[in-house]
Amino acid sequence: MGSRGRLYVKSRNSESKTNDTTEKPTSSSFLSVLCPLLKFFSGGDPSQQRNHTLEVATSSLASVARLPWGSRVSSGSIVNHDVSPNPPLPLQLYEFEACPFCRRVREATTELDLSVEVYPCPKGSVRHREIVRRSGGKEMFPFLIDPNTDTLMYESGDIVKYLFNQYGNGRAPSTGLLESTLFTGWMPTLLRAGRGMSLWDKAPMDPPPKMLELFSYENNSYARLVREALCELELPYVLHNIGEGSTRMRSLLNASGANKVPFLVDPNTGVQLGDYQKILAYLFKTYSTAASA
Repeated sequence: MGSRGRLYVKSRNSESKTNDTTEKPTSSSFLSVLCPLLKFFSGGDPSQQRNHTLEVATSSLASVARLPWGSRVSSGSIVNHDVSPNPPLPLQLYEFEACPFCRRVREATTELDLSVEVYPCPKGSVRHREIVRRSGGKEMFPFLIDPNTDTLMYESGDIVKYLFNQYGNGRAPSTGLLESTLFTGWMPTLLRAGRGMSLWDKAPMDPPPKMLELFSYENNSYARLVREALCELELPYVLHNIGEGSTRMRSLLNASGANKVPFLVDPNTGVQLGDYQKILAYLFKTYSTAASA
């Protein structure tokens, strides 16, 4: 990663190694009970056939719980709709799908119309959690690296404020984005029974040579199911946020012929898929220890 950048660490408002996704001490004790329960209920093999009606229903309810955040580009984020606001060097986000405070940051990236490199850090991680420990000194999530400003940052609230200030024309975060996490940010985690929280036991030990690419927006119910799988496989990917009003819509139309998400591009195999069920089947078939044996 090069020389160590400016590190902003406040241990009160992020997920730590001992207290997962905690913002306050009261949340810590709650999560010490909740996380093992969620892991138990989500303990089935994610690669096996699913009840897709139930999957879509719970993910759709999760999306409703987080409306209106993470669905559209916020007003004022884009001055020129033909020019992407992305910085010269890609932002790097270390997180895991089930974490409500990581979700808060992903919602912000949708509203700011940013593409980011996502490095999933599920429980049992064999790669990315160690990178966070080495880079920042603690295993806390989310963790942002911005090579454009030489900044390393913990704390979901601080990250969101930083992103809006740096890449949102200096604006404050959208009304309610930060505050709502404590009230409804847990709902997707609960409704999805902890999916996107733990590493699949057949996940590959080594990442693919090239990062996968996912066209998505945070609050899309189908894209959520794909992001959960990418997290459980600990597959790094480029997240192309494409909420309503995104400058990236033309790129999606050119790639897929439609404006629907999720849409997955795998440069390692040349595969491009736009149906979430096909994407899930492809990911678990292609990226497993059985496939690489």
